Amino acid sequence: MIRRSPFSFAFIGAALLAGSLFAARASNSAKGGGTAPGGASAWRLIEPIQYENLLIFPVVSSQSADTAGFATLDEALGSGEALVTEGGANTIRRSRDGRPVSIPQQQGASVNQLVLINRGSKPLVLLAGEMVSGGKQDRIISKDRIVPPGAEHIPLDVFCVEQSRWSSGGQFSAGKLMVHPSVREKAAVDKEQTKVWAAVRNGTTSDTAVVPGGGGGSGDGRALLMVSPSVISGVVATEAQTGAYQKIYKSRRVNSAVEPFVEEIQRRFARRVAGLKGEFVVGVVIAYGGELAWSDIFASGEMFGRYWQKLLPSYVVEALARPQTKEQASLDDAREFLRPLTGHETVESEPGAYKLTQVSQGRYVEIELEALRPANIMLHALKIHRTS
Repeated sequence: MIRRSPFSFAFIGAALLAGSLFAARASNSAKGGGTAPGGASAWRLIEPIQYENLLIFPVVSSQSADTAGFATLDEALGSGEALVTEGGANTIRRSRDGRPVSIPQQQGASVNQLVLINRGSKPLVLLAGEMVSGGKQDRIISKDRIVPPGAEHIPLDVFCVEQSRWSSGGQFSAGKLMVHPSVREKAAVDKEQTKVWAAVRNGTTSDTAVVPGGGGGSGDGRALLMVSPSVISGVVATEAQTGAYQKIYKSRRVNSAVEPFVEEIQRRFARRVAGLKGEFVVGVVIAYGGELAWSDIFASGEMFGRYWQKLLPSYVVEALARPQTKEQASLDDAREFLRPLTGHETVESEPGAYKLTQVSQGRYVEIELEALRPANIMLHALKIHRTS
């Protein structure tokens, strides 16, 4: 199917996503804004926060959906309201509060599928790239989705980010970590386990990390990078023998570069948005040097704030895996990046829970997660400039 994507991250009910509103939104997006009902501007981009090769363009809005009625994965796992376990694990497990929870017996544990139970009273939001730790291997969520409250045991599609372990427990805890964009892209778009592992091992899959002819690089055709395949290999050999994502990117060698970078961006970000009056930060557009690469935009400032603390380190890891460059993306470049795509659309839905729409055009992909209950809300919109 070919269509003009609304890329409607401006909190619009599904009933309003029709007719002339598409054209109004597309026109406004070219100016750097989204469209609310009635054609009013719902969001705008402001000047970026820049440090080293990372530029972060805040997306701000004077409008905000009510998202307090949704739970995040980390919140639900931490409170015991959600349970994630290996398939084929023991038939009876105990939740955090000690209550027995029955897990249906399967033939055996699977690398790419877990079992999830939402025992809470809120719909549970899952984003592609979020980590769950433990079980037989650490895994990441494969795609954005929403799990209704009180749902029965459901199969949960995942990808492994710990290649050399298949042992120990069957239950998972919150990883409190979002993998960086190269890994996240391979899960959400390519949907291939081998590509996810390759992105974990290489740091980035972007071809901008390759220097033609090796000029200015390390002699192997790559630029000198803070997080390079050789650095990662050294960490695996000394600190992360199972190849676990969390151990690699939280290792002393990698984290010593990530932490000060994150702290500096946080300081600059706080200063940049401190003067906003009547507006909220609802998302960001990410550039590495002159390349617009990624965006995460949410239905509210409240929901953006719940994810920001683990999104920012993921952007920084990607920045450290890419070379320094003199080019810098402009505000107009960022506005152009958010222009709706015209391309192939696929839709996945679960009645009464969510709709997931993906539009692909060349090296660009848009993914929108829309909640259907308790209200029609476009909860999260992601845009990717594919790395390979």
